[in-house]
Amino acid sequence: MFETFIVLAGIPAGIWLYLLLFRGRFWLERPAAAVAIGAGRQPEIVAVIPARNEAGVVGDVVTALMRQNYAGSFTLILVDDNSEDGTAAEAREAAAAARAAGSPHRFHLVSGKKLAAGWTGKLWAVNQGLAEAQKLAPAARYVLLTDADIRHGADSLAQLVARAEEGGFNLVSMMARLKTETFAEKALIPAYIFFFQKLYPFAWVRDPKHKLGAAAGGCMLVRLKALKSIGGIAAIRGALIDDCALGRAIKQTGPIWLGLAGPVESLRGYPLWSDIWNLVARSAFTQLHHSNLLLLGSVLGMVFTYLLPPFIVLSSDPGIQPLGIMAWAMMAFAYLPTLANYQRAALWAPFLPLVALFYTLATIASAWRYWRGQGGQWKGRAQAEHLRKGAS
Repeated sequence: MFETFIVLAGIPAGIWLYLLLFRGRFWLERPAAAVAIGAGRQPEIVAVIPARNEAGVVGDVVTALMRQNYAGSFTLILVDDNSEDGTAAEAREAAAAARAAGSPHRFHLVSGKKLAAGWTGKLWAVNQGLAEAQKLAPAARYVLLTDADIRHGADSLAQLVARAEEGGFNLVSMMARLKTETFAEKALIPAYIFFFQKLYPFAWVRDPKHKLGAAAGGCMLVRLKALKSIGGIAAIRGALIDDCALGRAIKQTGPIWLGLAGPVESLRGYPLWSDIWNLVARSAFTQLHHSNLLLLGSVLGMVFTYLLPPFIVLSSDPGIQPLGIMAWAMMAFAYLPTLANYQRAALWAPFLPLVALFYTLATIASAWRYWRGQGGQWKGRAQAEHLRKGAS
């Protein structure tokens, strides 16, 4: 019996040893350094932004894009996805103000059509924007797929293009910096990034020899030739986690690049615990392909990786306590670079098991929502149920 306890107590330490040494060094990821912007001619670019009920932030987003320091031709297309607020008017006013202030870039507003069967809302809007892009900018080399709550720094577009041109990448994606202003955001958001990096080690995504593909949906510069070769955005029209689906598809056409952003930030906050709970519960079960078996495996994985070490340390058995201390210490050590990226104190690191418990419960809630026909709830749409009906 004692040998069994030793083995169980040693599993978390073994997991963390593997994660630290053999998981693409995901935990060491830092914001990407700037690349040199060439003096040559910059290719034509078109941006497509799907926007649904984004009044209050979309004006800042449009303003930042219209003010991009980009010498090439740049057209911004915003698709108003049946918004019920002042999204369209705010975007139009911001673009007009930027043009009046001297912006050379073009802006075009598209009124979105009713959601088609078999499509997620965001991708249906993107598809309409791409159709308009073909008319307005048929010679564009890249499309910037970004969100209506993502603000780009002045050199963001030039940096993305320079990286793509220099590396010959078919997709360059930056994970936008998320807000960490409230206590809930400070406690939970860095871990959200940490878990994403662990699930999709950026080094593996960047490695053309590795099959893993992924992207961060808030900022994706895609070579249009590569997008066309996979059948356009329609190839992933039913994907709820569309960014990673696109990353996988585009990587089949050539190398891609994924990194942490410096000049790209999210304007959407998740100030309450419930906001972050809903962020996870909306799509976690989709990530598990709606598989009960994968859900069980995921929960057990979280238990052994994050929750068991503190229990081992607090146990009354001195024979296994050192194994718990080792696992907990490695866990905290791995979390330190992510905390540093978000200017959080190292004292947050030992509390990662509590954060993991929150995310584990939210993942279970995600499955519960799907079982009740409320999966993929976003902007008033239960998208998983919509897709299920569209396929029937």
